[in-house]
Amino acid sequence: MSADAKINLLDFSDPKIKTLHVTWFAFFLTFVVWFNHAPMLVFMKEAFGMTSQQVKALMILNVALTIPARIVIGILVDKFGPRRVYSVLLVISSFICVAFAFAQTYEQLALLRFLMGFVGAGFVIGIRMVGEWFPHKSVGVAEGIYGGWGNFGSAAAAMSLPTLALIYGGENGWRYAIATTGIIAGIYGVFYYMVARNTPKGSTYFKPKRSGGLEVTSWGDFYLYLLMNIPMYLALAVLAWKLSPTGVGLLTENAMYIIWGVLVLLMIFQISQIWKVNKESLTHGVQEHDKFKFKQVAILDWAYFVTFGSELAVVSMLPLFFLETFSGLDPVTAGLLGSGFAFMNLVARPTGGWLSDKVGRRKALMVLIGGLAAGYFVLGQITSTWWIPMAVIATMCCSFFVQAGEGAVFAIVPLIKRRMTGQIAGMAGAYGNVGAVTYLTVLSFVDYSTFFIVIGCSALVVFFIAMMLDEPKGQISEVMPDGTVQMIDVG
Repeated sequence: MSADAKINLLDFSDPKIKTLHVTWFAFFLTFVVWFNHAPMLVFMKEAFGMTSQQVKALMILNVALTIPARIVIGILVDKFGPRRVYSVLLVISSFICVAFAFAQTYEQLALLRFLMGFVGAGFVIGIRMVGEWFPHKSVGVAEGIYGGWGNFGSAAAAMSLPTLALIYGGENGWRYAIATTGIIAGIYGVFYYMVARNTPKGSTYFKPKRSGGLEVTSWGDFYLYLLMNIPMYLALAVLAWKLSPTGVGLLTENAMYIIWGVLVLLMIFQISQIWKVNKESLTHGVQEHDKFKFKQVAILDWAYFVTFGSELAVVSMLPLFFLETFSGLDPVTAGLLGSGFAFMNLVARPTGGWLSDKVGRRKALMVLIGGLAAGYFVLGQITSTWWIPMAVIATMCCSFFVQAGEGAVFAIVPLIKRRMTGQIAGMAGAYGNVGAVTYLTVLSFVDYSTFFIVIGCSALVVFFIAMMLDEPKGQISEVMPDGTVQMIDVG
């Protein structure tokens, strides 16, 4: 391994290591804030007299806005830079979080939880930041550390907030605990703006030529790009349906139809923006040095669909799965057994990035998605006759491949087109939420065993799709502000 491929996480004199640490912690705080409601649901249910359906509605609302938010944040990051966008996101989220903590009605609680879904887009920002600071030979493991350690924020919230609520004490202890996470996020947003920098000294921060959509370089890519936007709108339509009287009943049937109509209008508007961005280049052609294949983006989208999408879905149902499968377990024990899935993030994501750096991008992605498929097929065989420790081991092994696969996906994202890394990361991230919505919808119609097998089958499909991924090699060309072309090594 060459010198520039090594990462010494304790070398704080190295600007890129300092940038990695302050950025993964920013992501960590976004996940703490995004999932700070989960361990407090029992207190909130009592305080507001919520029904089980209303609790489920809050869980759905928490992920709804994240799908479009990751697209929007990706565009903003490429245009304004990760330093400014991360800082603003953390500060704004802090105000929403504090307002959520002190909501007085269920309607206020639901609206503010919906708005909190925007903080879930924070992940996209750091992908561009880390990609700017680390060379290609170590960007995979660096992105894995960023994603894995930051993603642990949800588990940290689950472990710490109930205790913090007890320390505050009283019937409003849960409110103060949630508000505390928001205040910390706001303070850190200011700190991040003060210490972070978009690029190393002397480097150029490349921006898209136009905002409003990804730039593509052929008519085939243009049509594929349009097709790849459809599942995101379908996922939002399904969320609206699940909130209707057919689902949890938070929306009226007429409201659901209005939302569907708005989604159609938004899709038409987005198509017009995509055309506006690409009209000139598609009409007059794109120079050879500026071309890239959109299929690379599409493959990574589907890979994140089955990796992060399945993780979000499984984490939300795993404690209940253990509770209902094995008699004699209490809810606390079942929750602890289920939490092991999220714990693997600390090592699995960095390992996936390291493997991608070491053995090749396509090979690593295929191996990990293949392992993910096998893992879910094993989980589909778990019954009450299994020895509980064996079931937990099977779950942890499957979790490793899921999260290492996520690390492998984002080891590739910064190597496609530097100036559009934010948008590419945003689209892949959004597909992760689309996967979660899809799998949770499937779970509402089938038993646990079938649910796991469906995920495994979809992963097999993506395994074969990943065979079409082109190994990133050679150089990325980017146009400098003065019009000259700079070649960036990604071989």
